Amino acid sequence: MKTVLAQLKQYKRDTFLTMGFTTLEVIMEVLLPFITALIIDEGLEKSSMPVILKLGVLMLVMAAVSLFSGAMAGKFAASASSGFACNLRESMYTCIQDYSFSNIDKFSTAGLVTRMTTDVTNVQNAFQMIIRIAVRSPLMLISSMVMCFMINRNLSLVFLGALCFLAVILAVIMTKTISVFREVFGRYDDLNASIQENVTAIRVVKAYVREDHENQKFRRAAENLYRLFVKAESRLAVNNPVMMLVVYACITAVSWFGAQFIVAGSMTTGDITSLFSYIMSVMMSLMMLSMIFVMVTMSSASIRRISEVLNEKPELHNPENPVMEVRDGRIDFDHVRFAYKQGTGEDTLEDIDLHIKSGETIGIIGGTGCGKSSLVNLISRLYDASEGTVKVGGRDVREYDMEVLRNEVAVVLQKNVLFSGTILDNLRWGNEQASEEECRTACEASCAAEFIDRLPDGYHTWIERGGTNVSGGQKQRLCIARALLKKPKVLILDDSTSAVDTATDARIRRAIQTYIPGTTKLIIAQRVSSVQDADRILVLDDGRINGFDTHENLLETNEIYRDIYESQTQGGGDFDQAV
Repeated sequence: MKTVLAQLKQYKRDTFLTMGFTTLEVIMEVLLPFITALIIDEGLEKSSMPVILKLGVLMLVMAAVSLFSGAMAGKFAASASSGFACNLRESMYTCIQDYSFSNIDKFSTAGLVTRMTTDVTNVQNAFQMIIRIAVRSPLMLISSMVMCFMINRNLSLVFLGALCFLAVILAVIMTKTISVFREVFGRYDDLNASIQENVTAIRVVKAYVREDHENQKFRRAAENLYRLFVKAESRLAVNNPVMMLVVYACITAVSWFGAQFIVAGSMTTGDITSLFSYIMSVMMSLMMLSMIFVMVTMSSASIRRISEVLNEKPELHNPENPVMEVRDGRIDFDHVRFAYKQGTGEDTLEDIDLHIKSGETIGIIGGTGCGKSSLVNLISRLYDASEGTVKVGGRDVREYDMEVLRNEVAVVLQKNVLFSGTILDNLRWGNEQASEEECRTACEASCAAEFIDRLPDGYHTWIERGGTNVSGGQKQRLCIARALLKKPKVLILDDSTSAVDTATDARIRRAIQTYIPGTTKLIIAQRVSSVQDADRILVLDDGRINGFDTHENLLETNEIYRDIYESQTQGGGDFDQAV
């Protein structure tokens, strides 16, 4: 709760103003029945028109103040709750941006989306109710009880019994319901995950005619959520009947005993009239409090889930005095071991001892799951090594400012991502200040210019979110151009030419050598033709270095490399056009 409330920030003033105006509204409403009783007892029964007029004007003024206070309280409550929700979303989003990959791995994408939408909305609604109703109801309850005791102490004991009874009922309901709501929001994650997966892979779904399967999967997720909500709401539904039972029991008791007191002369008609008003105020306050308990019950699970995101600390940090310059593209792995989950005994990389000179072109090849991507992720410090040291430019990557390091180590990942915007907008992710001419030059190097020039709007063509309106090969070439614009000390191509033909792949590699000649280049590929011209080739097998030499030497000395080469060439090579 403390973590979440810390996001109130600049909206504390609006919160306190809401409470202040709500308090003033309650004071006016509590005094109105008292004035009504005076009008009846001192005005009507004594036929005193001046008293009626004076008290009537006073009531109008008090009603106007109450109306104004209520309106202002509503205005500031809306501002405070909306601003609070905005701050929560921004803080969560900022936290996620600062996460390392290992932090992000702890949450599902759907779970993060649910936390930033459904959970924040629940907390927003609960907060708005709390700063208004949670202030108004206790004040109204206490003030009305005080006025009731001032009118008749014996009759007021009825309310105390009702309060004790309701407190027990509400405690039981909350205890039974909180655990269900926690499970409900977990099911929201499953539902959002189903939607996200289906929409992202809609082409595959249609290609394999799996619409019915996806519909059934979504229906199961929706029905699970439905059943849990029915279970939770069924328990909460007990609240209203119990409240109404207590209200009518109190009215009946006060009517019965009040009539006897009037007959005995210990109460006046005005007293019983105002007492009924206070009874309704007390009961309405109790009903509002029960609504707050419901909202708090629902939002408590959301608060816990939001706090998990806000309290998650990035596992990667900048050192106290970070190095702010990468000298060159030299890369050294000194007996590095790496595991995604520490303590499991399952190492992704084992005893990697590797030394790459600045400006070298290194090919990396190996079977699926052998650790190729994990290896290069350590260079830009997307993860930290479990043991050993990874150095860039002669310095441990943990000594660098992470932004400085990542600006000098450009990575074209296996999963290419483009963002909604023009082609130029996407290219300038590599260099915000890049001119259109620089973007064109980079696209020529990545062989993207040849298809961009054929587009009606050229470099101003709009790219849909995720790059859905360009092909896989076009997307890869744009991502390579984006990385080239950074002119980094180290360029990593993680199987980033898999969707282009071998001729285009070769042209891209030759152009990159010319565009950034002094840059160290690491090329991960499945095709031998993509790496055979590299200065040296690294062969990985099950997280270990199996070979590291030139293409010719590996063919003679390395069985794994030779098997890969022969399997790709014995059938006549790649089916693409010759280089």
